[in-house]
Amino acid sequence: QVQLVESGGGLVQAGGSLRLSCAASGSIFSINGMDWYRLAPGKQRELVAHISSGGSTNYADSVKGRFTISRDNAKNTMYLQMNSLTPEDTALYYCNAQISTKVAGVITFRDYWGQGTQVTVSS
Repeated sequence: QVQLVESGGGLVQAGGSLRLSCAASGSIFSINGMDWYRLAPGKQRELVAHISSGGSTNYADSVKGRFTISRDNAKNTMYLQMNSLTPEDTALYYCNAQISTKVAGVITFRDYWGQGTQVTVSS
């Protein structure tokens, strides 16, 4: 009943920018930490950025100074502003969130994952 849907990916030239969105919907009680991951061909999944419920952020060294993670708690939406993109940023980007639901008075937390949005950076 809870879904995460990413959007905003696409094809961009090196040096360009993209803004990704991750919208959570469904029977949400609360959202704790939210993350952006990426998976590039032939590479391991990489945690790109994390944002806590209070707005604290962490970034992978590879994107520090270029990417900015943010969230709008009123909209249950997380964003990733990506600037100065390089071909090495080409990957499937997907979001993860720790979301709680409340059913019959019982609150349950679990991780939810989106399907991903493709980012391709041409040289």
